Amino acid sequence: MLYADAMTVSPDTALVLFSGGQDSTVCLAWALTRFARVETVGFDYGQRHAVELAVRPRIRERLAALRPEWASRLGDDHVVKLDALAAISETALTRDMQIEIAENGLPTTFVPGRNLIFFTFAGALAYRRGSKHLVAGMCETDYSGYPDCRDDTVKAVQVVLTLGLDRRFVLHTPLMWIDKAGTFALAREIGGDALLDLTVEETHSCYLGDRARRHGWGHGCGDCPACKLRAAGFAKFKAGS
Repeated sequence: MLYADAMTVSPDTALVLFSGGQDSTVCLAWALTRFARVETVGFDYGQRHAVELAVRPRIRERLAALRPEWASRLGDDHVVKLDALAAISETALTRDMQIEIAENGLPTTFVPGRNLIFFTFAGALAYRRGSKHLVAGMCETDYSGYPDCRDDTVKAVQVVLTLGLDRRFVLHTPLMWIDKAGTFALAREIGGDALLDLTVEETHSCYLGDRARRHGWGHGCGDCPACKLRAAGFAKFKAGS
C-alpha cells in the first residue's frame, strides 16, 4: 500500500506555495493526499531561474494524471507578480552576480524577506479563497542557512497571519526535518516510481535556470549550490534504496 492510500482526507482546502522545484512538487503531492481541494500559488519575483515558473503547468498536469482522486482535488493555480522584490534585492537570485558566501555568512542566493513576503501574499490569497491551510517546502535539515526557512520562523509567521487576518491559519512544512535524500524517498512513498520519475524529470531547482543538461537526478547546470545539493541527495537516496 502506498503512503497516499492510508491518508484520511480533510474536507478543507489547502493552498500550496508551488515554485516548480523538487521540494514544492513533493509538498503538492503530499497535500493532494490530505485535502479535498488543493490550490497552488507561484511567485514571479524577477528570479534569475524564471524557468521554474515555466515548468509548473506541466508538473500540475502530470500530477493530476497520476491518480483520479488527485485530478479531482487539484484546483486553481495562481501566479502573483512581485517585481518589487527584485527591484530592492541585490542577490544572486535576482541579479547576474557570483554565487558565493557573503560577509554576513549567508550565501548570496539569500533574498531577504522573500519567504516572509511569500507567506503574507499566500495568506491574503488563502483568506479570499476560504483556506486556512498553507503548505510550503521549507527545510531546516538540508538547506543553505536561510533564516526564513527555519522552523521557528515558520511558526512565528503562522501566529502573525492568524492574528493579523483574524483567522486561524495552519502552516504545514512536510520537509522541515528531512534532507534531500528523504525528499526523494518521500516522493516514492507517496506516489511510487511514477511520482519519483516526475520529480526527477519535470521539476527545476537549478539557480542558473539551466534546463539544457540532464543528469541522473534531473536538469540543471550541475555546479550551483542547488544542483550540488540535489545531486548529493539523489546519490544518497539511491545508495539507500
